[in-house]
Amino acid sequence: GINAEYMGTSHGEMGDTLLGIVGDGFVLIAADASGGHSILSLKQDEDKILEMDSHKLLAGNGDPADRIQFTEYIQRNIHLDTFRTGVSLTTHAAASFTRNELAQALRRQMYQTNLLIGGWDKRNGAELYALDYLASCVKVPFGAQGYGAFFATSVMDRFYKPKMSFPEAMELMRKCIEQVQLRLVLNTPVYIIKVVDENGCRLVSL
Repeated sequence: GINAEYMGTSHGEMGDTLLGIVGDGFVLIAADASGGHSILSLKQDEDKILEMDSHKLLAGNGDPADRIQFTEYIQRNIHLDTFRTGVSLTTHAAASFTRNELAQALRRQMYQTNLLIGGWDKRNGAELYALDYLASCVKVPFGAQGYGAFFATSVMDRFYKPKMSFPEAMELMRKCIEQVQLRLVLNTPVYIIKVVDENGCRLVSL
């Protein structure tokens, strides 16, 4: 399998931190809200987590142009497929479609973006997938992308347990964010956190 700790940490444009945790019937995804260029910090309200549909979240990091173009392209195509067929894709199907698009782009115009896809469906429940810019894709109970993954994955490995309740998952997310903010030289003071479960996607706060 793929060690999510090292996915997306070798490329200079992959500094944005993404965090994901699967709980009992839900997926929690967080992304730092910083936006900048070179040594400049330009904004602290950048939402890097898109709603693919009512029950799927897509978080991306990397070069802003590639991240925005690719994630919005995936989001629009998921909407188009649902419009055409009248059936929503499962989280696994959405991750497979996204992985295929990344793989095809490798030989044309490689997208410098790493992703976390979380969702809930009736067939499989809550699922989380980690994808890197080389089109690797793996289902994970927890995952992290970007430089923050060096610190967050060790915290998740220590404190994660299956079937976590929502308060437990939020506490684990708080611990991960605290360690990233404490140890990472990059300034990431603000994080946007979203959850998806059988009731859909929504914004939450620590």
